[in-house]
Amino acid sequence: MMKGIAASKGYAIGKAFIKKDIKIEINKSKIDDVESEIKKLNVSLDKTREQLETLRKMTEIEVGKEESLVFESHQMILDDPEFIDKAKDIIKSKAITADYAIDEVRNELVSIMSSIDDEYMRERATDIKDVGDRIIRNLLGISNDVSINEYNTIVVAHDLTPSDTAQLDKSKVCAFLTNIGGRTSHSAIMARTMEIPAIVGMGNITEIVKSGDEILVDGINGVVILNPSDSEINEFKSKIKMYEEEKERLKELKDIKIYDSNKRHIEICGNIGSVKDIDQVIENGADGVGLFRTEFLYMDRNSMPSEEEQFNSYKEVLDKINGKPVVIRTLDIGGDKKLSYLNVGEEMNPFLGYRAIRLCLDRVDIFKVQLRALLRASIYGNLKIMFPMISCIEEFTQCKKILEECRSELTNEGYDVSDSIEVGIMVEIPSTAVSAREFAKEVDFFSIGTNDLIQYTLACDRMNEKVSYLYNPMNPSVLSLIKMTIDGAHAEGKWVGMCGEMAGDEEAIPKLLEYGLDEFSMSATSILPAKKQILEILNKK
Repeated sequence: MMKGIAASKGYAIGKAFIKKDIKIEINKSKIDDVESEIKKLNVSLDKTREQLETLRKMTEIEVGKEESLVFESHQMILDDPEFIDKAKDIIKSKAITADYAIDEVRNELVSIMSSIDDEYMRERATDIKDVGDRIIRNLLGISNDVSINEYNTIVVAHDLTPSDTAQLDKSKVCAFLTNIGGRTSHSAIMARTMEIPAIVGMGNITEIVKSGDEILVDGINGVVILNPSDSEINEFKSKIKMYEEEKERLKELKDIKIYDSNKRHIEICGNIGSVKDIDQVIENGADGVGLFRTEFLYMDRNSMPSEEEQFNSYKEVLDKINGKPVVIRTLDIGGDKKLSYLNVGEEMNPFLGYRAIRLCLDRVDIFKVQLRALLRASIYGNLKIMFPMISCIEEFTQCKKILEECRSELTNEGYDVSDSIEVGIMVEIPSTAVSAREFAKEVDFFSIGTNDLIQYTLACDRMNEKVSYLYNPMNPSVLSLIKMTIDGAHAEGKWVGMCGEMAGDEEAIPKLLEYGLDEFSMSATSILPAKKQILEILNKK
């Protein structure tokens, strides 16, 4: 038995297919004709664009429009001056081959993205690697298609790029396993949408499994059984039957609203990173959006999104959710999450430095564009604005002042603005949790960001394998801060949500209910299982 990270739920029985990566030999020799090499690169870029557009269209038809957007972001990488223009400059200055230049810039960008202390951003390094590999293969005339001929095939690979995943034939592939990767990778996200069980981060699965081996994949617990016995197979078939029956039962909970014995509505909401994520949240019966991470509107592009662009994105989400609450977090970028077009400088400890609200209060010009867009969109639904990384009441006061300045400007310009917008903060810094009662006198709500709160409280990087054992959501100190936050808010008549991974954690949910958490916000696929668990707990009381 082997274990990994359960990236996409489900069970599968099938035969292994080992996907072997074709080794790319980079030509590191010097060149004489620079202009010819630039033209060669341009031809490769055109071919890459055509391939990505084909993949986008195919994915939209076979998987869904939302999932196809990853290839739009890949196409945008081709226009990123930090990537392509830099590669061309290197060809000119160093007189090296196009494949060598692309490889050099690609590796530099992947290294930067991989070191960022944010799982989502680290996984975006895979996108850059995927695009870079495709450009180089086109330069060298190498194909890397994944051809599966047998039904009930389990693909085993070191890693699967979005391109690889998009080309998998769902009628034949019943699961995939990889050595590396995480739950937020595009391949994992696509697997969940395609409802293909997937286990990632298995270390050396490609060295243990041989093509043709029979495998049982438990995508619920992240367990793989190699060459199982007849009794193990029969037991697994029973699990598959029960799992499918449970999925059908969960769908019955989609429109169920949850109330405790005091008639208090407990909201189960979804987290989104872009407009395209809202449909899945709605399909799973969410009570609203508990976290809209707006920083992703600023990424995979060459300049700041305009007020109009942001307004349209916020308006679309508010329109689609049809009056349900939408908590939109203002820009959380800087320090460890960099934008190619925004120079924030280097820092010794970026995670504690110039980021999120600290950057916005310094760059009011950037902040006001977003606030104006939010205020303009407010008339289209139940908008709530949330400021991240607040460590003192003075920061919140400054934010409110700038927000009111924007409101006055828009009113004078003839725009309508809602007069019932709730304004709250993320509680992700221990000092804020300790002072929750005082903050609650000023804010309309709290949303606990447990991912950062746990790291700051326990002084451990959850992505650092050497200290990740310390990252424990159920640590008594963490639980004390969460309870302190909830009690402080309730004492002042304010509500509290949670938008970190802990909100959908089966182990944590009973304790959070006990503390009186008002809103649980999580990934779309966790909503129905969380509803089921919460209803079962409440029905026992």
